[in-house]
Amino acid sequence: MKDSSNFSAAERVESLKAGTVAGLSCLLGFGAIALGNSLILADRLDSLASLQVREIDLNFAFRGAIALLGGFLFGVTYRYAIRRDVNPQLKSGAVLAFGLVRAFGQLDAGLFFEPGKMPPLQELLPFAVRGAESVVLFAIAGLVLDWAIGRSWIKPFDS
Repeated sequence: MKDSSNFSAAERVESLKAGTVAGLSCLLGFGAIALGNSLILADRLDSLASLQVREIDLNFAFRGAIALLGGFLFGVTYRYAIRRDVNPQLKSGAVLAFGLVRAFGQLDAGLFFEPGKMPPLQELLPFAVRGAESVVLFAIAGLVLDWAIGRSWIKPFDS
């Protein structure tokens, strides 16, 4: 059976490397953001107390695994999207697309409006912070990938 894709084994290995680097970047970024939320934001603002990590449990590990997997998928996609282009709009668009999809998923999973009633701003603030976190995670991964590609550790996709 013939492989119908035009991607060589070398291209697939480079994509695997990009995905791994981006996944680990997102995982480390997730941990750093969780620590920052616990030590800074949750301590200073009562409305952000829900961001505090009280223990490293299965829920936290699952959220970390999601960040790792999302970062991996971002890395593979980012490598194919940017190719050899020097286009900041393309790069920031890929980051923003992944970040907003993650943010909207979190919003969809956790935000419930009572019919005819808008929640107070302090109830929406944690979702805004989580949305910003999502974009920051993928921005970190994009910067690390650009850095690794600039040092020829990962080769850009050659279309």
